[in-house]
Amino acid sequence: MAALAQPLSFGRDDRGFFLGGAIAMAATIAAGFSFQLAMGRSSFGAPPLIHVHAIAFMGWVAIYLTQTVLAASGNVALHRRLGWLAAGWVMLMVVLGCAVTAFDIRVGRVPFFFRPAQFLVFDPLTVLAFAGLTYAAIALRRRTDWHRRLHFSGMAMMVGPAFGRLLPMPLLAPWAWEATFAACLVFPLAGMASDLRRSGRVHPAWLCGLAITFGVLIGTEAITYSPLGTALYNAVAAGSKGAAVAPLAFGSPPGPPQGAKATSS
Repeated sequence: MAALAQPLSFGRDDRGFFLGGAIAMAATIAAGFSFQLAMGRSSFGAPPLIHVHAIAFMGWVAIYLTQTVLAASGNVALHRRLGWLAAGWVMLMVVLGCAVTAFDIRVGRVPFFFRPAQFLVFDPLTVLAFAGLTYAAIALRRRTDWHRRLHFSGMAMMVGPAFGRLLPMPLLAPWAWEATFAACLVFPLAGMASDLRRSGRVHPAWLCGLAITFGVLIGTEAITYSPLGTALYNAVAAGSKGAAVAPLAFGSPPGPPQGAKATSS
């Protein structure tokens, strides 16, 4: 509590770091999903729920980047007004994130390099942790030092799906999800390094962000392999195609596209 009593000084103005970090995260997300589309692994023929989910989550990227630009340019008034929209937007993301996860489980379209039960756990836990960090940042909006770092830590958790489209996920199984988790840590770790470079110490907000982030990792592993994880999977998949899928078994890689001709040397 003493750390929250008054703003902490961390050397030179750090707005440049947060702006650069926001741009880097947005670029990573854009690259991941663009690459997926270019490789033909996704299309615009997905069900409406998937499109609404994509609009909501990409909309958050635009909101976060805009908010960071406004803060860096000193436009605090507009930054605060847009912040109220952002607060409501996060709740929409939580609802849609959980809905799409349940949909994927029920139609049996979990990526083959994830265990279905693990996918069912880590997706909602990640978006809930993101929401928790974001709302904590909003609550501490008058404490710019905490506000920026908690927002940044939450946003870093949203880069996981992009890394999942950029990394060679089939080669990383059975640790594919853990690999994307580790990749996301590069952003808060860069923030800690930036603090150390400027002031010789790390702001406690980064430690709070990492604690929540690792809480997702620990919670996911604990629930996935427990009776609770199996029961949760069975409850969500009941009466659907996903009920025939083993919760802890990896799927089979997809075959060649329909109509593709086999070649031989």
